[in-house]
Amino acid sequence: MDALYLVKGVVIGLSIAAPVGPIGVLCIRRTLAQGKLVGLVSGLGAATADAIYGLIAAYGLTTISNFLVGQQYWLQLIGGLFLCYLGIKTLKAKSTYSSEHTQRKSVLSAYLSILFLTLTNPMTILSIIAIFSGLGLSISQSSEGTAFVLVLGVFGGSTLWWILLSSFVGLFQHKMTGTSLSIINRISGGIILLFGGFALYRLF
Repeated sequence: MDALYLVKGVVIGLSIAAPVGPIGVLCIRRTLAQGKLVGLVSGLGAATADAIYGLIAAYGLTTISNFLVGQQYWLQLIGGLFLCYLGIKTLKAKSTYSSEHTQRKSVLSAYLSILFLTLTNPMTILSIIAIFSGLGLSISQSSEGTAFVLVLGVFGGSTLWWILLSSFVGLFQHKMTGTSLSIINRISGGIILLFGGFALYRLF
């Protein structure tokens, strides 16, 4: 039974992580410009946020989930502004490869920025709660151990996606030139800025 819940969690994690959005664009751009490690760690930030919201949904923490749902406006405002900031920062990024020392320094900031961005995305918590509720996957239908296995599967599924994505994109990193990186910075920065602008537009 626990193995079945683990598989369900992996499928949920993959389904949440796979759709292309601003986080995917950021991870692709960081992989190409800063290396597979920075791209992967960025994805792990998203996987961590998915697991956190998975815990809330699986353990039926209605007080927390209701609070988060009630704060959709502020979460979307903060997330939208942060996306705009990241978009502008990407547009202004240097068109050079990061040194190994710079990559190590970028790892923590890459993880934290994506973790924060995913946590402030109202659609993350809403989609996870909807999936768990629709499938009847909560502690009320299972034991605490089973719920933990389920959340572990969500983290594993999300992590698997980011490993696959960063590994695939990383194959093209050494083929990039300064001009190519400049184009990628402009395109990815513009896309991220559009996502941020759209998030803010929906508020008003």
